[in-house]
Amino acid sequence: MEFDHLALDGSVRSTGRGPERGMDTRLSHPEREGAGPDRASWSELDGPPARPRRPRPYNEPRRRGGRGWGLPVLLGSAALLGAAAYFNHRAAEAAERRHPPRGRFLHVDGVRLHYIERGQGEPVVLFHGNGALTDDMVTSGLVERLALNHRVIVFDRPGFGYSGRPRTRIWTPMAQAELLYRAIHRLGIGQATILGHSLGALVALSLVLRHPSMVRGLVLLSGYYYPSVRFDVPLFSGPAIPVIGDVMRYTVSPPAATALLPKIYAKLFAPAPIPERFEAEFPHDLVVRPSHLRAASADNNLMIPYAAKIHHLYPELRVPVTIVSGTDDQVVTFERQAQRLADEVPQAELVAVPGAGHMVHHFAPDLVARIVERMAGNLSVNPAADTQHGWVREPEPLGGSY
Repeated sequence: MEFDHLALDGSVRSTGRGPERGMDTRLSHPEREGAGPDRASWSELDGPPARPRRPRPYNEPRRRGGRGWGLPVLLGSAALLGAAAYFNHRAAEAAERRHPPRGRFLHVDGVRLHYIERGQGEPVVLFHGNGALTDDMVTSGLVERLALNHRVIVFDRPGFGYSGRPRTRIWTPMAQAELLYRAIHRLGIGQATILGHSLGALVALSLVLRHPSMVRGLVLLSGYYYPSVRFDVPLFSGPAIPVIGDVMRYTVSPPAATALLPKIYAKLFAPAPIPERFEAEFPHDLVVRPSHLRAASADNNLMIPYAAKIHHLYPELRVPVTIVSGTDDQVVTFERQAQRLADEVPQAELVAVPGAGHMVHHFAPDLVARIVERMAGNLSVNPAADTQHGWVREPEPLGGSY
């Protein structure tokens, strides 16, 4: 006797005798076979018959499963950004109420410039560094020392402090120098001794290169003069990027900058400690306002390409130049910046200050004041001769009057 075998697809195939060998004898649907109550029907095993699918038109988008979270997330993010922008705007207003402008305002070429003026005598003009403002020069004690014998003017460079920075132009150091040159003339000054610190030194150099006749002498403190690889540039470039930067500087940048300020200050002053007067009197909350952060970021982004563009012009300088730099500066390298500039400018005098960092005017304000005094013609002695700070490399003679 031969047996039938159950195939894998559920059919019964005959392997023996039958009307037709190998005939497919699939079980028909139980309902059509008259399934009784004691027999399980296919509907109980397989469930109800599937509904026929409606053909999807070719241009109809395919439906995705799950709930749509995109819109709630988008609305929530917008609400958070709006709240952060409102908070930072109010914080900036509060900072300005706590630290109102110290000086006066001057409108030049559609830009409102804030400046302070102290003392009388031969004019001395000071340019602060990146991220700073007039209060940096004031808290160093340099302004009050120079004001004893000079008319001292300190500008908030465009975008810093209370000076405007229109977005209709690119504020390279040369563009800033041209604006400040016109401002100095508006104040009735025909010739002045110019001092620039850090990136302000690039602005001072640009002013001398464009308008050498108005500069009596040039003092450069801890300046950045030659292009170099700097990892801090991409780190702080965000607030200056169009659109994205605007969102950043009104939302995440102010609290992030506030949290980083202690570390930034420590690096600026290192290896020296942060001066007590700076900690107590400097308006720390003014420098983390959205407008201030945008200016600092933009200057930061322009610094390297601008130095690459103009550094070949330095040997053309024909005014008295004194370069002052801390030998332990952790922001700009003494050898690659100050030393190199002194080597390339024949009439330059290099004053190196051992133990000083980037904020050399805070570390040795008396030394810097003596250098400016001598440059302005009120002091004939060597500025480092009667002080414990610094050593001096005298300039090479040019064959003319110095």
